[in-house]
Amino acid sequence: MQKARWTVAYQLKKTEIKKGIDGKLWIISSRQKTGSETNVPLLPQALKIIERYKDHPLCLERGTVLPVSSNQKMNEYLKEIANLCGFPFTLNTHMARRTFGSTVTLNNNMPIHVVKEMLGHASVKQTEAYAITEQASIGREMRLLDKRLNKKANKMSKADIAILGKLEKEIQLIKEKYNIRTA
Repeated sequence: MQKARWTVAYQLKKTEIKKGIDGKLWIISSRQKTGSETNVPLLPQALKIIERYKDHPLCLERGTVLPVSSNQKMNEYLKEIANLCGFPFTLNTHMARRTFGSTVTLNNNMPIHVVKEMLGHASVKQTEAYAITEQASIGREMRLLDKRLNKKANKMSKADIAILGKLEKEIQLIKEKYNIRTA
């Protein structure tokens, strides 16, 4: 499974980067494993990476977008990056995929059915395994719930308060004029 997903990065062709329905660049291709169509819009960060490697000798030779030589080599580089950054965990292509599926998309409120399509899962149930519930997301959702449950009344403007004050004075004058008493 991990190798199958790694091959997407390895085999991504320049011809598979196309304008989408919104006029922006997308990855539009067929999945090797299932034959189903892949439609993934590219974020600015991804476009910068594509631009960086557009003239790389390996990319030019293979007609690919990324200069990926092998899954093993890519994971070696990721491990080296993790060590340089002082990460206390193993960094690899599988972790990158899971991080995209959980932290990058789901924790930023992307609908799970959209994430399912981008990850190429056959069902939402597969994608649910990526839905790591973290304290931060629980806290965020509870704050949103609190706001919905405890909506505060709209604050009155100074002009409205001034008008209300004038009306109260007028009502008081009318009560005095007609000797109206209220309890």
